[in-house]
Amino acid sequence: MNIPSKYDATSVENKWYSYWTAHNYFHSTPDEREPYTIVIPPPNVTGVLHMGHMLNNTIQDVLIRRARLLGKNACWVPGTDHASIATEAKVVAKLKEQGIDKNDLTREEFLEHAWEWTEEYGGVILDQLKKLGCSCDWDRTKFTMDDDMSEAVIKVFVDLHEKGLIYRGYRMVNWDPEAKTTLSDEEVIHEERQGNLYYINYKIEGSEDTLTIATTRPETIFGDTAICINPEDERFAHLRGKKAIVPICNRVIPIIEDEYVDVEFGTGCLKVTPAHDENDKNLGDKHQLEVIDIFNEDATLNSFGLQFEGQDRFVARKTVAKELEAIGALVKTETHLNKVGTSERTKAVIEPRLSDQWFLKMEDLVKPAIEAVLGEDAEIKLFPKKFENTYRHWMENIRDWNISRQLLWGQQIPAYFYGDGKEDFVVAETIEKALEKAKAKTNNTTLKLTDLRQDTDALDTWFSSWLWPMSVFDGIRNPENEEIKYYYPTNDLVTGPDILFFWVARMIIAGYEYKDQKPFNNVYLTGLVRDKQRRKMSKSLGNSPDALKLIEDYSADGVRVGLLLSSAAGNDLMFDEALCQQGKGFGNKIWNAFNLTNLWEVSDSIEQPESSKIALEWYEAKFSTALVEIEDHFSKYRLSDALMAIYKLIYDDFCGWLLEIVKPAYQQPIDAVTYNKVMAIFEDNLKILHPFMPFLTEDIWQYISERTPEEALIIAKWPEVKPVNTEIITQFEFAAEVISGIRTVRKEKNIAFKDAIGFSVINNENSNTAFDAVIAKLGNLEAIEYVSEPVDGALTFRVKSNEYFIPMEGAIDVEAEIKKLTEELNYTEGFLKSVQKKLSNERFVAGAPEQVVAAEKKKEADALAKIETLKSSLASLK
Repeated sequence: MNIPSKYDATSVENKWYSYWTAHNYFHSTPDEREPYTIVIPPPNVTGVLHMGHMLNNTIQDVLIRRARLLGKNACWVPGTDHASIATEAKVVAKLKEQGIDKNDLTREEFLEHAWEWTEEYGGVILDQLKKLGCSCDWDRTKFTMDDDMSEAVIKVFVDLHEKGLIYRGYRMVNWDPEAKTTLSDEEVIHEERQGNLYYINYKIEGSEDTLTIATTRPETIFGDTAICINPEDERFAHLRGKKAIVPICNRVIPIIEDEYVDVEFGTGCLKVTPAHDENDKNLGDKHQLEVIDIFNEDATLNSFGLQFEGQDRFVARKTVAKELEAIGALVKTETHLNKVGTSERTKAVIEPRLSDQWFLKMEDLVKPAIEAVLGEDAEIKLFPKKFENTYRHWMENIRDWNISRQLLWGQQIPAYFYGDGKEDFVVAETIEKALEKAKAKTNNTTLKLTDLRQDTDALDTWFSSWLWPMSVFDGIRNPENEEIKYYYPTNDLVTGPDILFFWVARMIIAGYEYKDQKPFNNVYLTGLVRDKQRRKMSKSLGNSPDALKLIEDYSADGVRVGLLLSSAAGNDLMFDEALCQQGKGFGNKIWNAFNLTNLWEVSDSIEQPESSKIALEWYEAKFSTALVEIEDHFSKYRLSDALMAIYKLIYDDFCGWLLEIVKPAYQQPIDAVTYNKVMAIFEDNLKILHPFMPFLTEDIWQYISERTPEEALIIAKWPEVKPVNTEIITQFEFAAEVISGIRTVRKEKNIAFKDAIGFSVINNENSNTAFDAVIAKLGNLEAIEYVSEPVDGALTFRVKSNEYFIPMEGAIDVEAEIKKLTEELNYTEGFLKSVQKKLSNERFVAGAPEQVVAAEKKKEADALAKIETLKSSLASLK
């Protein structure tokens, strides 16, 4: 075969990815083999490949490729998530560019644009994963808005509603004024921000008295419906039963009493705005206060804001404060640090808002999911284990899940209203079934389809992705089908700890509710990818490399190795491009090693040298030892450690030692026995490296020998662990130290490697002579002579208590060496004198900084040691 001298990653990657897909190696159907299943965490359909995806999917591909080599029926299901908030925002922005306002479109018209956008841009990320080498079963690609997937979501909604677990409630919710939708509590990020505390005077009705309240939000005074004081607070006893007047709008509101008020905070008086604060809402319900919503859905003030109508809340905060100051109602302003909720998606500040929403009761649903991870007989393992505490905290403090979103893109809530009352609705999978239910509920047989109107809200995106491990195998619609029975529960889930609750916990909840089974056995939680300065990668910092450019520069295999060399489960990954360069360099090293073996001429007529025979036995023992270590790392999801063990085995032991020992002399052939064994070893190396570097390994594998599609590396057999000869490994380590000693002497004395040298040893260690042939070959020794007395006129070194001697006669020019050492001795003695002179100067020692004196004393000690060594070397030469 015509083998190129240089490895061309781009052409190799295209060639073998096409070959693998053409031969359907990634595709899985149920059979008699043990299944190994992974479902991809579906990336947003809007997404493009970033470093987090690269790490996550490299890990999944390593696991799936290894499972194939282990003979399992490996099935990796890919797909994308419809990401309702993110996608709708992108579609709205695109429509805006075309001069179209979303509000001018019907639901159907908007969805047409959304599908158009999804078909044009969706799936880009999946094509990018192919560039990384991901071996997903592309025939199984799913999208959370596929008809069958949506049908499963609707079926689950109806079922949970019928079980009394889904209900409609008028609640205070987290409102994202940018996305114009509610968010669940988990989608709100709380962060500390510097703001102001405004002290405002409210007049008391019918008197000249005032009371002062402190608020961070003066713009909300238009929604005030009471002032609250603590009944125990004697400072305000005179205000009991009285009324206050809200500044600017001059609305008269009651002064109420409640223990809820913290007498220490602010002024001890609290303004109550039930429409815009959850605690105020609770007070309002308790005291039956009026609820006045002063905001539009985009957080601008509505008509209750009087002259400030239409102003954004943050603008109104300043203008209202100015007005309060102008009318003498603003007493003072102080800076104040407070916690603000922001939207995880849009980063907008969350506005508490009252509205009718759909909720899922979580209290009972969550119990099996807590037991599954934290119980005595836990069925699901989290790696690293430390995340169990996070899981426990979330699950034990869970609140009902707000599952409705004020969006068009997503599964529309299957609730159908037949009247104007809040309870005038039925829940059904289709409008036809809804009509039957509505007729039965109302006893009105004349109702028609046109009398029904469907709830306009869509379901939270997570309400579809929590079914993912089941719905991709049609396990919700057809719970007894062959695929769900074969592939479920899945084996491993690889994801980020940031969605441990959003997604992982909810999939566990759904799994027990709908299959009475765990959805997966193990959850491997990767770290966040950060730059080498430990900053989170982000577009705004400009520190997130272009994933495809990295592949172009360093090869897909190089990037995969680079990512895993810097990765550790659950600990943040400090990504450095230099590691990708190291990955690429490792690939080149293996390619060059293969090229070297390819240049050898093989002969059947020569005997196998002793050095090759023992070296091959040693490498087999090293390989078996490494394989046990690699298996252990895989069992604990320490993929970086597994890769490092393979890296050292191939780079150091195979390339650095074995090939050096067995390679024939210049222009000489290699014996066939050694050659065949080396190539069999090379193939085993390729098998264990394949999950990490699939392209390079498949390429070399196919060059080593003509292969049929049934013999491709991707479906080869993972090597078996054999009994390990530990003794031979210990013997080699000793021999390696001896070889290192010989090389050091050669280097220091400039003895050319082509010149064979004499070698004697006093074997105090009784070390085994098995590796003498290897030592002789790699040291280029004339012979190894065992002696009982030191050899005169020889250079010497020790390994443990063994003493080794290299005679100098003929090896080096003794006269030149004596001259060189004498010159070095004279220089060092002169240097020592100057240092000692300085140290004998009392003024210097007393006046110089401590570290300067210490440095001079170290110079003195080093010079004395060097002089002793030089004198000893000279004595052996004379």
